[in-house]
Amino acid sequence: MQKERKERWLEDVLDIDLREKIYPKSIQVIERPSAELCLTCRARKLLCGKPVCPILIKAKALFKRVELNQDSIYGSSPPAIFVGRINYPHVYLAPMSPNYHGDTSILDIPELWLGKGIDEIVDYRVSLIRGNVRVKVHEAEEGSRFIQNIQELALSRASVDVELKFEKSIRYALVLDEDSQPFGPSGKLKALKLTSLNTDRKIEKVYYDKDLKALNGMIKLYKEGVYVSKIQRVLSAGMMGLRGKRKLVPTRWSITAVDSSLSKNLIDELKDYPLINEYRVYSFSYLENHYVAILFPEHWSFEWIEAWFPNTHWNQYGLEPALLADHEEHFGRSDYSIVGGCYYACRLAVCEALARERKQASALVMREIHPGYLLPVGVWNVRESIRAMLKSKAEKFNSLKEALNYAFKKLTIPFNKWFNVSHLLKQSLYQKKIKEFL
Repeated sequence: MQKERKERWLEDVLDIDLREKIYPKSIQVIERPSAELCLTCRARKLLCGKPVCPILIKAKALFKRVELNQDSIYGSSPPAIFVGRINYPHVYLAPMSPNYHGDTSILDIPELWLGKGIDEIVDYRVSLIRGNVRVKVHEAEEGSRFIQNIQELALSRASVDVELKFEKSIRYALVLDEDSQPFGPSGKLKALKLTSLNTDRKIEKVYYDKDLKALNGMIKLYKEGVYVSKIQRVLSAGMMGLRGKRKLVPTRWSITAVDSSLSKNLIDELKDYPLINEYRVYSFSYLENHYVAILFPEHWSFEWIEAWFPNTHWNQYGLEPALLADHEEHFGRSDYSIVGGCYYACRLAVCEALARERKQASALVMREIHPGYLLPVGVWNVRESIRAMLKSKAEKFNSLKEALNYAFKKLTIPFNKWFNVSHLLKQSLYQKKIKEFL
């Protein structure tokens, strides 16, 4: 009965008919705990506290693409692949493509998404259809025809015409959870055919150099101007590293691995640069995320603080903003950040900005996530936002007090809340410097 009520709600809002004779097992409505709230709300009362129903954004993008009894697609892959992480080291490896032809590269290059609306970003995600095949991660070098095709796809510098044939009709899944990331339809893949390949020579050289370590391969591609997102895809496809040691890397892991490795390499460089000679404050806003960065004229150290407001992904039922912070001193860290992938995405953007200027600084970056941030869209959002922020004009100050007074006027949460969780603020305000004793 409850399921029928939920389906009638979706029918009313989306103007579709979800009866089985209309959509026979092609569409699956997946319930999550928050679905009870959604059932009560029905996209009208906005009980989640968000200005727009995030489920409807996903649902509209998904349902406008539904084709029944679809067991094959013909389209242009951006190119894009996905490597799952469930049941590692046995994972799903999937080529991804929309069901249309043309230049589709923007669908899988987040570097081009900054400034796009949430509807557009969801549309990019949902338009990619996945063809899943279960493989072992160590099969990256074993040369099966399927994995060779995947690696050829990842080698391309432009959209690739593909044909995906599925064992059954592809499945459209709508998750009734306002905080799940959007994703497109999928199915178990039977056959993959590629045409019109256009190889990226920079990536090809790294792929065929099996005496080149994965880290050195990442750095080489990065210095040659290859998008970070493409480097992540190449690593994920098991196309970098020494002979005999290559393996597939789950997409989520490859994203953080590349951000972490590239930023660590830049940190080693910038430690030899002179310090900036003033305090700097930057600010930026995108998708109801508000960022403020303070650069201190000190040797390299870094801190990232996230503040999730009530009715956001990591603070759905709280009454106050929830703050989470992590940092590293001058000599870095050896453990994984408790904040997760956003820490490394931000660190890379900060290091890039300092390296461009050939300067060194201590950096504190703060992020407020407001309820208008309807859906988690990925750590690219942080990386590209911080990149844009640090390319904007900074406000410069001669004293720490002036910089702090200006910076915290740009944020909603009062200074004391940030101070309570911040290592760098405590250190800057209370730890005496050696020069004070000279």
